[in-house]
Amino acid sequence: MIDADVPQQASDDLGAENKPADTEISSTVTAALPKAAPVEATERVASVDVIRGVALLGILAMNIVDFAWPGQVYSIPIMDPEAGPVDTTIWAFNHLVFDTKMMTLFSMLFGAGLVLMSDRSERRGARMRGVYYRRVAWLLVIGLIHAYLIWDGDILVMYALCGFLLYPFRKLRPRTLIITGTLFSLIFVPLLLGFRFGGVPYMRETAGRVEAEIKQGKRPHWWDEKVRDGWKAMSKSEMPKREDFLKAIALHRGPYPELVKHRAGQLIFAQTLGFVLGGWWLAGGRMLIGMGLMKLGVFSAERSRRFYLLMMVLGYGLGLPLMVFDSAHQITHGFFLGHQIWYLLDGWPFLTLYGSIPVVFGHIGAVMLICKSGALTWLTRRLAAAGRMALSNYLLDSVVCTTLFYGYGFDLFGAIHRPMLYAIVISLWVVQLLVSTMWLDVFRFGPAEWVWRSLTYWKPQPIWAKRLPTELVLT
Repeated sequence: MIDADVPQQASDDLGAENKPADTEISSTVTAALPKAAPVEATERVASVDVIRGVALLGILAMNIVDFAWPGQVYSIPIMDPEAGPVDTTIWAFNHLVFDTKMMTLFSMLFGAGLVLMSDRSERRGARMRGVYYRRVAWLLVIGLIHAYLIWDGDILVMYALCGFLLYPFRKLRPRTLIITGTLFSLIFVPLLLGFRFGGVPYMRETAGRVEAEIKQGKRPHWWDEKVRDGWKAMSKSEMPKREDFLKAIALHRGPYPELVKHRAGQLIFAQTLGFVLGGWWLAGGRMLIGMGLMKLGVFSAERSRRFYLLMMVLGYGLGLPLMVFDSAHQITHGFFLGHQIWYLLDGWPFLTLYGSIPVVFGHIGAVMLICKSGALTWLTRRLAAAGRMALSNYLLDSVVCTTLFYGYGFDLFGAIHRPMLYAIVISLWVVQLLVSTMWLDVFRFGPAEWVWRSLTYWKPQPIWAKRLPTELVLT
């Protein structure tokens, strides 16, 4: 997901370790073949670690409401019965800066990580396929444990599933990757437009015909009845049920086994059919764009300052006005309570879904300008450390927040409002920035990264940090 672990030396495919040696190759040559090993700190791209740290912090700002409240409160703050103007203002800021943007940025960085692995392996004449697929498979295992036993908002499973499909794309040209990723991301536009202007009129007309046939004493065709029932369900304008909202709060404050059982049913669909219908096209498309950007040197701060300034100005200039309009539009319409289906069918969520991409370009341009300038080194050093430990920090956020809010912990689910939630976010940011830096002064990897790499390479990895040359340290 989260990091680019690169074979240091030449390595063979996943099955190579168990193949009998070819009789024509001497045992001396076979024994001398180098094995794969994790990337050394001296090989890391500092700017990639910095922007990964930014994405990590932003992900917590996105997720905190989902940790603390039923899902509707994330996008509809007034579902919280005690929400006031401050809650709405914080929602608007989050919507402007973080919502969907951090998922987009994290997805791009996942793709960038694959390019880093591929480029470094090719420079050494290595074959990374076995290590890559083993790495993604273990990420899937970690994600499944996280999703089913800790928090159902997990992103690791979707990234691992995308990872299995990304490998063949790694050799495409940057332009091809960006165009393909954009087309993948836009696939929902013609589907929604087709349904809105073709499917909806068909359903409405069919429902009217069925009602007329029933009044005439005729028996409608079974398919037409199904369409009529679907139209009725879709066209109802009703508020989300208060009892369902209260049930969700009670569930999260109740026994742990019941919570695990409940989330399992939702996750099975999301991680199978949901991935095929939505996850791959949205996350995978952004990963392909990230691969293209990495090949162009965008994430490695190789482009000119003028390039990044233009990227920031155009990205923010296009994206932020769209986000401001969308925020105002939702607030003035009461977040479309009771009309969510029509809000969706009329395409308004596309403002967030696609307007987030130029904002992310603005974020990338701003961070790369800071990295190139050498400014704020007290912050970039700590962001890079948090980025290197992104998996550990991501899992730590889930453990801390579920313990804080769920019934098996401090039982605060549905009790803390946005102002205090974001005080918690800032506190966790500070802790992670400080602790990540101190940890990596002593250890080579974060704890979760060490486990992940050890499983990938089939043996425990050296854990103690090596001192870097002073010119490579962000100080």
